[in-house]
Order: sequence, then C-alpha cells, then structure tokens
Amino acid sequence: MTRIHRQPRMPRVAALAGAIILGLALPATALAQTEKERELEARIAQLESLVQTLISQQQQTDEKITEQVETKVAEVAASKAAEAGAVQSKTITPGALAGTTFSYGGFVKLDAMFTDTNDGEIPDDSAGRLFFVPGTIPVGGAGGNEKADLDVHAQFSRFWLGTNTTLDTGDTLRSYFEADLFGSALGNEVSTNTMGVTIRHAFVGWNGWLAGQTWSNFQDVAALPDTVDFLGVSAGTVFVRQGQVRYTKGPWSVSAENPRTIATPFGGGARISANDSQMPDLTFRYNHKADWGHLSLAGMVRQLGVEQGAIDDRTIGGGVSVSGKYNLGASDDLRFMVTAGEGISRYIGFAMNNDVNVEADGDLDPIGMVSGFAAWRHVFTPKVRGNLYGSFASFDNDADLSGFGVTKNVYSAHANLIWTVLPKLDVGAELMWATRELENGDNGDLQRLQFHVKYSF
Repeated sequence: MTRIHRQPRMPRVAALAGAIILGLALPATALAQTEKERELEARIAQLESLVQTLISQQQQTDEKITEQVETKVAEVAASKAAEAGAVQSKTITPGALAGTTFSYGGFVKLDAMFTDTNDGEIPDDSAGRLFFVPGTIPVGGAGGNEKADLDVHAQFSRFWLGTNTTLDTGDTLRSYFEADLFGSALGNEVSTNTMGVTIRHAFVGWNGWLAGQTWSNFQDVAALPDTVDFLGVSAGTVFVRQGQVRYTKGPWSVSAENPRTIATPFGGGARISANDSQMPDLTFRYNHKADWGHLSLAGMVRQLGVEQGAIDDRTIGGGVSVSGKYNLGASDDLRFMVTAGEGISRYIGFAMNNDVNVEADGDLDPIGMVSGFAAWRHVFTPKVRGNLYGSFASFDNDADLSGFGVTKNVYSAHANLIWTVLPKLDVGAELMWATRELENGDNGDLQRLQFHVKYSF
C-alpha cells in the first residue's frame, strides 16, 4: 500500500520556540548573576519542556491522520477487489508455488428410499440399504410378512479441493482431493447421525503423469448414466477407485494399479481377500472423441495370488471393456458398457462375486464373467430430464469348486425423473427393480422407490 506523506509541522513549532528562548536569553547576558537571572533560566527550562511536549503531540496527531487516510484507501481497494470477484487479498495456498490457483466444490445430497425385498431383509447397517449393492439382495431367506423399509441419509454429500500450477518451463502441476461422508458411523441414528469422512480421490498430476488414488484406468466414468441412486448400474459397470501410477498421451493411457485378489475357498464359504500378488494390475485405454460422443476400449492383465494356510498359488487373469456415449441430438443420448474376462470380478458390481475359485490342491482357478449396461437419457425441458437404464452381470462359476451358494447372475431395471428446481438444485425420483440368482437356482428380488435433493456448488 502506498504510504501517505504529509509535510510535518514540527519545524514551525521548533522555530517559534527557539525565537522565544533566544529573545529571553539575550537580555540575560547583559546582567550579572542575580536572583532575576536565575528566575529567567528557570523560565527558559520550562519553555523548553513545553516545546518538547508540543512537538510530541504534533507527531501523534500527524501519525493518526495518516493512519486514518491509509485505512480508508485500503477499504476502497478491498471494495474494488470484491467487485472484481476476488475472494481475498492473500493467497489461500501460502505454501504453494507462485501462480497456483485453488478450486473448491462438491454437493449436498439427501437420499430417501423405500426398499422392499421378497426373500429376507437387508440388514439395517448394510451398505445395501443406502444404495444399490447387488450382492446384498437377500436370497434364500424368510420373506414372509417383511414390509418395506425407509432409510433417509445425507452420507453421499461430498466436497473436493484442487490446485493447478503452470511453471515457467511450461510444465503443469495439479493436485486433487475428494471426500464424502460414507465413513464408519461415529454416532448413531438415534440422535447424532455422525458419519466419518471417507477418502475418494487423492492424487497429484504433472504433465501426462498421475500418482495417487482415483478411478481405475479400466473404468469409463464418462459413460455412466444420470442416476438418482449413488451408481444405479452397479451390476453392469466397472467401478473401482484405488492407488495407481498412470501415464496419458493423447487418447492413450496406461496404468499400474493396486492388486487385490478375492477368492472362494474350496467347496464354498467366507471369501478370502488377499494382497499376495507380485505385480500390479496393468491396464490400457484408448478414447476416441467426436461430435457424436465418445467410444472407449480398455484392457487389463493381472496376476492373482493367494498365500493363506495350505493355499500358495498365483495365476493370470484379464479382460476387456468397451463403452461409450452416443448423442442422438440435443435432447437425447445413449450410454453403454460391455465387459468380459476371467479373474476380474472384483472390478464389477462392488465385487459381488470373486476373482478365483480355490481347487482341492490349493491351485487358483479364475472365474469367467460378462457384464454390461445400457441407458437412454432424454431432456424434456431445460429443467426436466429422465433416464431409462438396465444392467446385468453373469458369472461362470464352477459349482464343484465354489459350491452352490455363490452369485450366478444379477439383473436390474431403472427409471427416473430429475427436476432442476433452481440452478444447481435438483429434485429426483427413481424406481428400481433388481433380482439376484444363486448357482443353486434360488433367487431374490428387490424393489426400491428413491428420492433425492441435491445441491451442487
């Protein structure tokens, strides 16, 4: 801020005081050391003290006036900055490189859903009560007189933080952190409904490189439909967030990602979750973008490994996925995905089935699978849109190894309407039906009516 300079008044005061002192002092030199002379000296000392007091008071007055003027200038400058859209005068990231920009966003989302199942109840604390998790559809339970359950929550509200920096060399740096409230409950639904913050994404990127946790490169997020449910097409889509290193060059991207093997013990039983692979899951993706939308092809190869008790084996799995979005005009589009492979079930439908079966001798046998979804989106008016979509997943289990209690297939169908009441404020309703079948032929159905209110910022 520019300092305001004022011409000091002190020299004028000092000059006047000096003249007075000199005028009184000169006559005294002509007199002898008398009582009158001593009185004059005392008066001179008093005048000198008075002059110093006047000078000090004048300095304080000038400084106060200057401070008031500077404060007013700062207020005007702050007002001008606010009119120009500045949030604050100082950087919000003081430890970052010069020129770093900061961004913040997210949404607040309230979900309310009525859930009815015909073959038993989804447990109260299960994730399947909060969104569509295919593997939680009850099968083989006692349906009886089970009534629909109502759940209301705001756990999928989220926020994100990001930074972007362009260096003098032209290199770019960015960071991104995103969290929601879908963590372990720290309270209860009786009073506080306190939920823990859950990490979704946390990564840094420079030029074409990315390191951290985010969507798997095997997943095409741009093809996902517009849903009221958290995901909607859970049964038919690749859906994984995990740690990885990725490189992107034009339409091509490759990644090395965290390995995790999910196994079915010989004869069935509780699944085994192991991290005994000696190499990361390796993926590639090619994206073709055009005016009509996009088409994406992805592939994966992975090592599956389990070391537990008598089990000590590794084998290879892999698969491919084709997905995209096709614009039918200004008001309509189609979205789709088809995925197939062996030993990649962890990547489908929140791991509703396992990657491998364990044979009697402890060897691992990859499980084959195929899944997919299709969705049609229509914009009725600038404020009202709707979606029809369906999804499926089918698994080629060897019942001699896995037993007959594992998931054989899942199907789902959905319809929704979403109304943008105010800019960035959506109110939506969705009707869903889904069914899950086991290898023994038993199946269970789920019907759900869901509403949401969502404000994005």
